[in-house]
Amino acid sequence: MSERRSSESGFPIKDVYTAADLPEDLDARLGEPGGFPYTRGVYPTMYTSRPWTMRQYAGFGTAAESNARYHQLLRAGTMGLSVAFDLPTQMGYDSDDPIAHGEVGKVGVAIDSIEDMRTLFDGIPLDKVSTSMTINAPGSVLLLLYQLVAEETGVAGEALNGTIQNDILKEYIARGTYIFPPKPSLRLVADTFAYCRAEVPKWNTISISGYHMAEAGATPVQEIAFTLANGVEYVRAALAAGLAVDDFAPRLSFFFVARTTLLEEVAKFRAARRIWARLMRDEFGAKNPKSMMLRFHTQTAGVQLTAQQPEVNLVRVAIQGLGAVLGGTQSLHTNSFDEAIALPTEKAARLALRTQQVLAYESDLTATVDPFAGSYVVEAMTAEIEAAVDELMTRVADHGSVVDAIEAGFQKREIEQSAYRMAQEIDSGERVVVGLNRFRIDEEEPYEPLRVDPAIEAAQAERLATLRRSRDAGAVERALADLRAAAEGTQNVLHPMREALRSRATVGEVCGTLREVWGTYRPSDRF
Repeated sequence: MSERRSSESGFPIKDVYTAADLPEDLDARLGEPGGFPYTRGVYPTMYTSRPWTMRQYAGFGTAAESNARYHQLLRAGTMGLSVAFDLPTQMGYDSDDPIAHGEVGKVGVAIDSIEDMRTLFDGIPLDKVSTSMTINAPGSVLLLLYQLVAEETGVAGEALNGTIQNDILKEYIARGTYIFPPKPSLRLVADTFAYCRAEVPKWNTISISGYHMAEAGATPVQEIAFTLANGVEYVRAALAAGLAVDDFAPRLSFFFVARTTLLEEVAKFRAARRIWARLMRDEFGAKNPKSMMLRFHTQTAGVQLTAQQPEVNLVRVAIQGLGAVLGGTQSLHTNSFDEAIALPTEKAARLALRTQQVLAYESDLTATVDPFAGSYVVEAMTAEIEAAVDELMTRVADHGSVVDAIEAGFQKREIEQSAYRMAQEIDSGERVVVGLNRFRIDEEEPYEPLRVDPAIEAAQAERLATLRRSRDAGAVERALADLRAAAEGTQNVLHPMREALRSRATVGEVCGTLREVWGTYRPSDRF
């Protein structure tokens, strides 16, 4: 057993909890399932009427290869797709840009134009599946390509269901795939809110993400506090752009990690719902109950997976998935056991999905709502996390705004300190990692990971060359000029952006046009 007696967030865990550890106002803090403050879940019946959406995060190499994987996952019973994009796409560069060399198709699929998007979703009924796209700075670009491809197959924007991550603030804090400075980036987020309300009304316009901060070393309290603070900043940006809170807030969604520390993770999710409901009602005056509901997707903790004895990751992922479900997630991605080594193989991805299916169909987790309600330990932890999150969010606000805190390096510094402490605990053996610092074996079994063909880069470059030769260059230039004019003024940029993409402008050309107007963010910039 681990000798640690404190939570991931640093507060002590008692050997025994009793009724004396419960908050005096527990009933008010709990509410009913589907009722304010949504501690017990955002829907009255939760999984008793249908299970959570089972997603698998996939995308590698070419659009054709990723399309084949999506069809495999759908045949295996996946209910929603989660698209991983390669690094050049995430940064708004085409595959033939010199800066993209060596990265094309490596960590996700390369999407350069509407033609790649057509291939990516060929044969997939876009009015029947829910698609989540992990894309931030160019999130609006990829959403518009998705919408255009759907229209070509006869599916209207009103029928599309899914999410773009579109969370640029956490990129400055923990991940780094930003393009533009924060102010124009926030404008782009607000423009996306307004565009989707009219054009793609069922789309979740942002997935405000704590996952990547957690992967960088944030504690559960830091993950929730910094994520909800970012959410508040997006709400303020949308209000400043003239949107009414109940017009956009129901389409906000969140994205969190699920660690192996199951009890604290369950408490974390419950506290997050409670805090967000209170913020939206009391600070922003939301009237629509859906504006107060913190709906979230969960992914199991990739950072906790080990390359040593990788099969042990199957056990870790099962525990992490269990925590997400007991915490009331709306959708879940379970990592494959081999992701600490390379892109997951088909068999590993199928096993990850089967893990969720066992939880949903062989356990009794779906028989009742919020089974931990009233638990001495979970309710005490929930209250403790809630108080700590409130305090940390106040420290962010004391800087003036989230952007001011980012500029001061506050969130990044706090996360780095937590990551350093965790690394020290692993190195000393205080934090046990099975197979890494305890219960090791002398010789690891051989494992053959999935590898990406380096020829993909040349193939993508040839596709781009063919595209540029065959398209109407004058139409592209005019469309990009319209986009530039919108970016220089106050018009919603998504409308001219859509027409540029329809004319077969590339992702790199669209993002490059915005770079010319808005500039490129550097960490040392003042804003």
